[in-house]
Amino acid sequence: MKKTMLIALAVALAIPLTFVMAFGQNGAPSGPHYNLNIIGVPKAKTALMKDDGVTGKYGHAIFVPLSGSAKILLAQGDFQVLDKNGTDGEAAFRLPAPDPDNDGTTQYSVFARALGTPGGKASMSTCATDPVDGELVCSVISLSLDASARPSKFTNVSKYLLYIYADFGGTGVQRVPLFGSGLEDFFWGYDNDGLKLAQLRFYQCSTTVPAPSDPTGEQTYPADSGCF
Repeated sequence: MKKTMLIALAVALAIPLTFVMAFGQNGAPSGPHYNLNIIGVPKAKTALMKDDGVTGKYGHAIFVPLSGSAKILLAQGDFQVLDKNGTDGEAAFRLPAPDPDNDGTTQYSVFARALGTPGGKASMSTCATDPVDGELVCSVISLSLDASARPSKFTNVSKYLLYIYADFGGTGVQRVPLFGSGLEDFFWGYDNDGLKLAQLRFYQCSTTVPAPSDPTGEQTYPADSGCF
C-alpha cells in the first residue's frame, strides 16, 4: 500500500521513481521532491495571485508578511500553490493526503529549513475546525524556524505539518492527519518574526510519527521508508 502511494506521488510530480535515497550535507534526502518557498516580505502584495487549480502558473512560492501572521489554507490534491498572496491574510496550497488510514506512517515526508538574515524566526501550526461545535483546533506541537542556525540544514518536520495532535471532544489527545476524519478546513498558521525564507521540500518517502500519547516524541523511518 505504501509503495503504491509512493508510485502515485511520483506520477503526480512527473518525476522518475526511486525508492533509494540518501541524506545530503544539507540534511535533506537526495532524490525527486516538490519545493515550496514561503517568502517573508515587508510590503503587502497587491496583484491578483490566485490560480485556477489547473495551470499551476504561480509556481512554488507563497508570500507572507515579514512581520505578522497569515493562514495557508490547505486543499487535498496534487502539489500546487493555489493562492500565492498571503500578505492579505490568506494564501492557499494543495497537497495529497499524507496518511489516509491514520496508521502513523506517512505516504510522503516534508523537510524544512530557515534561510535569510540571522535573527529571523517564524512558527507554523497545523489547525482545523471541529465540525461538531465549530471550534478551532490547533496541534499542541508547532514548528519553530530560526535563520540563526548555521549551517542551515533541513530537518524532517512531518509530524508538525502533516498532523494535528489535539484534545477535541474531551476524549484525550488524538492524532489526525491532514484531511483526516473528525476535522475539516485544515490550514497552517504562519507567524513571522522577520524570517525571509522558509524552504519546504516534500519527498516520496515515509516517516513514522509519534503516537497520540507522545506528540513530542521522536520520528522514525520504517525499513522500507525510502528516505535513506
